[in-house]
Amino acid sequence: MTLLNVQNIETYYDRVYALRGVSMEIQEGGITAILGNNGAGKTTILNSIVALIDDQPEKGLIEFDGKTITNMSTEKIIRMGIGYVPEGRQVFNELTVLENIKTGAYTRKGRSEIEADIDKMFEYFPVLKERTKQQAGTLSGGEQQMLAIARALMSRPRLLMLDEPSLGLSPLLVKEVFEIIRQIHQDGTTILLVEQNAKKALEIADFGYILENGRFVASGTAGELKANDDVKEFYLGVKSESSVKGYQRYRRKRRWR
Repeated sequence: MTLLNVQNIETYYDRVYALRGVSMEIQEGGITAILGNNGAGKTTILNSIVALIDDQPEKGLIEFDGKTITNMSTEKIIRMGIGYVPEGRQVFNELTVLENIKTGAYTRKGRSEIEADIDKMFEYFPVLKERTKQQAGTLSGGEQQMLAIARALMSRPRLLMLDEPSLGLSPLLVKEVFEIIRQIHQDGTTILLVEQNAKKALEIADFGYILENGRFVASGTAGELKANDDVKEFYLGVKSESSVKGYQRYRRKRRWR
């Protein structure tokens, strides 16, 4: 079942294309990855989905669970079941860890259920339980990333969107964060993952899209993308005999579209 349907959205910055007719479908129960270099437009896709002020699409259609959410308010979109962990974590530095987690439940009622979900967050992230009274701004980068994910999960989203969760983390913490993402998915949450670390993303994803200059230039199952010579060369760092020539042919084709 298609949970999120994005059709031909176009987003501009000062009349310059940021997204050029982007279309994709996110299947319920899966992990979908969007891969691309800095400036490709990955964050803009996520911001367009949740209608953040500077990134509302000017054209196209976005549907969630069969309902149109194009240009709906961010709060209503969150209430419908989309959670968002933005790039850079954006935790509330002056609030404690526990206070940050509780802000994620602002759309909900039912104190006992909220308390039960807080306990669930501490199961996912035991280190946060040890720091409940600590100000979020004093946490390490990895701990802040965990806190941002926990906060988003408190809204009980059906779809969790993660923007560069590995950014700035040590290899050990990257491994830990991706294991947690895998567990969240196994517990029933659909994942849309934006990530520069293509290798880690394709290890856990079912399906992926490659974004360049505001357009999707390739898509397929994780296995198909990992077997693609161009993806190997330019995203996974694995050279093959045909990859360079193949990519040159591909770039020439793109230039004349």
